[in-house]
Amino acid sequence: MVLKILGTGCQKCKTLEKNAYEAVKLNGLDVSIEKVEDIPSIMGYGVMSTPALVLNEKVVSSGKVLTPQEIAQLIQQN
Repeated sequence: MVLKILGTGCQKCKTLEKNAYEAVKLNGLDVSIEKVEDIPSIMGYGVMSTPALVLNEKVVSSGKVLTPQEIAQLIQQN
Protein backbone atom coordinates (compact mmCIF):
# COMPACT_ATOMS: atom_id res chain seq x y z
CA MET A 1 0.00 0.00 0.00
CA VAL A 2 1.23 3.49 -0.84
CA LEU A 3 0.31 6.49 1.26
CA LYS A 4 1.07 9.96 -0.09
CA ILE A 5 1.13 13.22 1.81
CA LEU A 6 0.25 16.13 -0.48
CA GLY A 7 1.43 19.54 0.65
CA THR A 8 3.87 22.31 -0.10
CA GLY A 9 5.73 22.11 3.19
CA CYS A 10 3.61 24.17 5.57
CA GLN A 11 3.45 23.27 9.25
CA LYS A 12 0.15 21.40 8.84
CA CYS A 13 1.66 19.32 6.02
CA LYS A 14 4.67 18.48 8.16
CA THR A 15 2.42 17.49 11.06
CA LEU A 16 0.33 15.21 8.84
CA GLU A 17 3.51 13.57 7.55
CA LYS A 18 4.77 13.03 11.11
CA ASN A 19 1.40 11.57 12.13
CA ALA A 20 1.43 9.22 9.14
CA TYR A 21 4.84 7.83 10.06
CA GLU A 22 3.69 7.45 13.67
CA ALA A 23 0.52 5.60 12.59
CA VAL A 24 2.50 3.16 10.45
CA LYS A 25 5.13 2.57 13.15
CA LEU A 26 2.73 2.16 16.09
CA ASN A 27 0.42 -0.20 14.22
CA GLY A 28 3.07 -2.25 12.42
CA LEU A 29 1.48 -1.52 9.05
CA ASP A 30 3.10 -2.44 5.73
CA VAL A 31 2.80 0.96 4.08
CA SER A 32 5.15 3.00 1.91
CA ILE A 33 4.97 6.76 2.57
CA GLU A 34 5.77 9.38 -0.06
CA LYS A 35 5.73 13.19 0.14
CA VAL A 36 4.40 15.16 -2.84
CA GLU A 37 5.25 18.87 -2.70
CA ASP A 38 5.02 20.16 -6.27
CA ILE A 39 1.81 22.05 -6.98
CA PRO A 40 1.06 20.58 -10.45
CA SER A 41 1.19 17.04 -9.01
CA ILE A 42 -1.03 18.03 -6.09
CA MET A 43 -3.54 19.63 -8.47
CA GLY A 44 -3.47 16.45 -10.55
CA TYR A 45 -5.26 14.75 -7.67
CA GLY A 46 -7.95 17.45 -7.71
CA VAL A 47 -6.87 18.67 -4.29
CA MET A 48 -7.49 22.36 -3.67
CA SER A 49 -6.79 22.39 0.07
CA THR A 50 -3.69 20.92 1.68
CA PRO A 51 -2.58 18.92 3.49
CA ALA A 52 -4.12 15.91 1.80
CA LEU A 53 -3.75 12.19 2.27
CA VAL A 54 -3.81 9.76 -0.65
CA LEU A 55 -4.09 5.97 -0.26
CA ASN A 56 -3.41 3.86 -3.34
CA GLU A 57 -4.02 6.89 -5.59
CA LYS A 58 -7.35 7.76 -3.94
CA VAL A 59 -7.70 11.03 -1.98
CA VAL A 60 -9.10 10.08 1.43
CA SER A 61 -8.64 13.40 3.23
CA SER A 62 -7.87 17.01 2.37
CA GLY A 63 -7.66 20.28 4.22
CA LYS A 64 -7.13 18.85 7.68
CA VAL A 65 -4.49 17.26 9.88
CA LEU A 66 -5.49 13.73 10.83
CA THR A 67 -4.31 12.09 14.04
CA PRO A 68 -2.17 8.94 13.90
CA GLN A 69 -5.23 6.97 15.02
CA GLU A 70 -7.40 8.38 12.22
CA ILE A 71 -4.71 7.61 9.65
CA ALA A 72 -4.31 4.02 10.91
CA GLN A 73 -8.07 3.54 10.71
CA LEU A 74 -8.16 4.79 7.08
CA ILE A 75 -5.29 2.47 6.15
CA GLN A 76 -7.02 -0.52 7.69
CA GLN A 77 -10.30 0.31 5.92
CA ASN A 78 -8.59 0.46 2.53
